[in-house]
Amino acid sequence: MDKKKITFADIAKYTNFSKTTISRYFNDPDSLTLENQEIIAQALIDLNYQENKLAKVFANGKSEFVGVIVPNLYMHYYAEMLNQILNTYEKFGYKFLVFVGNHKKEIERQYLRELLAYKIEGMIILSHTIPSEELASYQIPLVTIEREDRYVNSVNTDNYMGAVQGTSLLLKSKCDVLLHINSPVEKEVPSYGRIQGFQDTCIEHGIRHEVIIRKLGHSYEEIHASMSEIHDYINQKYPDQRKGLFLANDTLANSMLNIIFRKYGRLPEEYRLIGFDDSPVADRAILPISTVGQQIDKIAFEAMDLLVSLMNERKKRRPMPQTELVHKNITPVLIRRETTA
Repeated sequence: MDKKKITFADIAKYTNFSKTTISRYFNDPDSLTLENQEIIAQALIDLNYQENKLAKVFANGKSEFVGVIVPNLYMHYYAEMLNQILNTYEKFGYKFLVFVGNHKKEIERQYLRELLAYKIEGMIILSHTIPSEELASYQIPLVTIEREDRYVNSVNTDNYMGAVQGTSLLLKSKCDVLLHINSPVEKEVPSYGRIQGFQDTCIEHGIRHEVIIRKLGHSYEEIHASMSEIHDYINQKYPDQRKGLFLANDTLANSMLNIIFRKYGRLPEEYRLIGFDDSPVADRAILPISTVGQQIDKIAFEAMDLLVSLMNERKKRRPMPQTELVHKNITPVLIRRETTA
């Protein structure tokens, strides 16, 4: 039997079940008793059966694929989030088709068309370029992560709480001035909470502070150049003062830390530094970076868990229409390391 393609007829003959029963095992296993499912499952092992996934897609239109669009992979947060999403295969059994948008709206629309053509069953979107109202118009189970989500289901970090945690840690370091460094962020985007939480905490404690908002670039080289300019700016504006730097993410924090180390060979007493994400680069930097941990593994799992529930509902003979969007917030965790010691 190992040397030829195993058919439903072969499995039926081996188990003494009908071909209809074998077909039900693959397409509607819950319609069989647990005992019969176990008999057929063992037969597949004995016969060395290899399922024809492509034929199954043609038969029932279900691909078992989920589409994922991330904005880039140079930000360590997105790379780690993608890694954690892919790791959910063991739990949920879905495979992934992944596109990197690189902040280009028309290219991302092309990607969406490609994904739909491959009969994906759902999507996870991390990219910011296409409005949620347009995403909702595709009429497919969809969950977004850390982006504008007015018309779609989402899983996000409690960014405001994370900013309060990070800013409070810098306050305890007895800094003379606190600075938050970020890219332009619209208020509808969850990560705007990092700016608001920083400002509110500084005002509440009456500490001198500044928010530095600049276009920081879309590559390591551009980010390094931007961080170098900002480093020179804050050194000139706040000489001989202990500066607490709250960077919007760990990639920015790591870049700033490298610039400081190149100049001083260490992290001087006049600097305290914290990032946001707890992507692997924070722990493995030249000096482990304090950060606000987003619990990336939990966000990825919750996003996939929510998407699977939406996809399963869609597969029912009479699916219930979703009457209320789901927006889950994951609590961040403050992680103290050497840059705030």
